[in-house]
Amino acid sequence: MKMSVRSGLVVAASLLVSFGVWRWANHVLVPVYTANAMARGRPIGNNSDLYPVWLTTVEVLLQGRTAYSRQLTSDIQKGFYGRELDPRKSADPTNLQAFVYPLYVVFLLAPTVTLPFANVAEIFRWLLLICTACSVPLWMHAVGFHPRRLFTASAIMLAVSNFPAVMEDRQQNLSALVVLLLACSVAATVRHWLTLSGFFMALSTIKPQLSVLLIAWMLLWAMSDWKERRRLVWSFVITWLILLAAATAISPHWMEGFWAAIQAYRSYAMGPSVFQMLLPPILAIPVIAMLLVFVGVTCWQWRKAQPGSNQFAWTLALLVAATVTLTAQAPHYQLLLLPALLGLVASADAIRRMGFLVRALTKATWACLLWQWGAALALALCSIFEPASRLRMVAELPIYTLLALPVVTLFAVVGAVLWMQLPRHIVKSEIDREVCLMRTAS
Repeated sequence: MKMSVRSGLVVAASLLVSFGVWRWANHVLVPVYTANAMARGRPIGNNSDLYPVWLTTVEVLLQGRTAYSRQLTSDIQKGFYGRELDPRKSADPTNLQAFVYPLYVVFLLAPTVTLPFANVAEIFRWLLLICTACSVPLWMHAVGFHPRRLFTASAIMLAVSNFPAVMEDRQQNLSALVVLLLACSVAATVRHWLTLSGFFMALSTIKPQLSVLLIAWMLLWAMSDWKERRRLVWSFVITWLILLAAATAISPHWMEGFWAAIQAYRSYAMGPSVFQMLLPPILAIPVIAMLLVFVGVTCWQWRKAQPGSNQFAWTLALLVAATVTLTAQAPHYQLLLLPALLGLVASADAIRRMGFLVRALTKATWACLLWQWGAALALALCSIFEPASRLRMVAELPIYTLLALPVVTLFAVVGAVLWMQLPRHIVKSEIDREVCLMRTAS
């Protein structure tokens, strides 16, 4: 009975959070952002990150145009901003909104080429939320977390009720799709469906900045036991080569254009990582280097981990947290934090036995999320009685912890991984010391 009541309360709280986040987004944040953009004279068009991909798909497949041409970039700007950007106008954004995906992404959007973009955008708004929702049980399976169904339902509601999910809904970026593809790949690996895993992994390369670390780990993991795991490597390589060949068939020189587009994108749109934002360059570079070394050493040490084991799950959590903190800070990238957050929940009992710092960092992670949800709910309730213009000064209150969340999540995971690698006699002595201190304090 107590378990039923507790489950009911968890579901009710999740529904309340979901209501709060989406009402805050639609009735406070979006009106305030729109008013600010209009006040600054910023051009407003469809403002959809899907538009460059969709328009390129239409033009390449139906008209045979070059995907990375300057003229197509101009057409993309006219749709995204409502007009072509003018560098002489200081209010105009610096983000050119060009097509910067591998060309084979057009095959995923090929079924939409005959539809008006307004319909495509509406379809993808719901499709991307469904991708986020579906990734939750897959990530749970990947990290060995098998809670009750009501808890899973609550986790799904919370996963689609946060600022990254809101931004994915408003901008229709493809990050949620890539997160789902990676979740499918890792979950298939845990089920020993290695051919299917490699297939999904190859598809996830449509956004390589999100998938590259995880792909590198999975390939290392597979090659460490070639006889048993080689199907994953062959499936990934063959699928990826097919995608490259198909893209080359419709545009022979697309790779040169893609490389040039990436170089240009780095100059006008790719922001700094979290460490580069929080630390001076003299400190940021060594910290990033140490993180990469730690990730590399951990992946090498645990390259033979069995799918579904603690080592496999913690490596996965480490890789996704490192990816989010090392890439440019686009909010929708934080959807990739899901396996790390679920891993922390799944290991709650083990974390209680870890050192004080690991426990404190884990609590800080939950505090960041609770702040986002609580502040959004408070503003949502205020919006019932006050117009958005009266809440303008506090409209962004829920996202004050947005930058901190990937950092504390990463450090919590790093702390847990280090704790697991400590010799057992050191772990036991540390636990005994803390128990002694607690008894003395009481």
